[in-house]
Amino acid sequence: MSVVLRNAQRAVLVRRALLRRAVCALRAALGASRFDVGLICAGNGLMQRLNSAYRQRPEPTDVLSFPFHQVVAGELPRPRCRDEYNLGDVFLGVEYIHQQCRATGDDFDSVLVVTAAHGLCHLLGYQHNTKPEWQQMYQKEVEILEELNRLTGASLQPLTAGLF
Repeated sequence: MSVVLRNAQRAVLVRRALLRRAVCALRAALGASRFDVGLICAGNGLMQRLNSAYRQRPEPTDVLSFPFHQVVAGELPRPRCRDEYNLGDVFLGVEYIHQQCRATGDDFDSVLVVTAAHGLCHLLGYQHNTKPEWQQMYQKEVEILEELNRLTGASLQPLTAGLF
């Protein structure tokens, strides 16, 4: 199945091939290689509009996920037909992420991949509204990033370590 990547912004250069390869590896680590996923790189304007419309927070953000299926965290969707082999869409606020990386000195490409991993986990039912949910999601992010690190030689870690 495919990863459809669309760059809907012009503020930040996105290394699309690198991001697509990482998302394919993350999807495999989640056991979801058979599912399509949409990845949209967005600027602050679009992220602010989406965040306002769907979360009632009128400011840009780093990632928003729109799952195709409603599943319990840790379970894969059970499609009934070919058209349902879709995880959903992840909107990456690349302009927002880039601004944060400039402020912190973090590597933009690395943070973008880690943020995509976070978004993919949301597509598979992981949440972080409570401490137990956060712990479950954090552990899943660690697991899939470790697999990506093993494949690529990177040393990526989840960004959410200090949430609770």
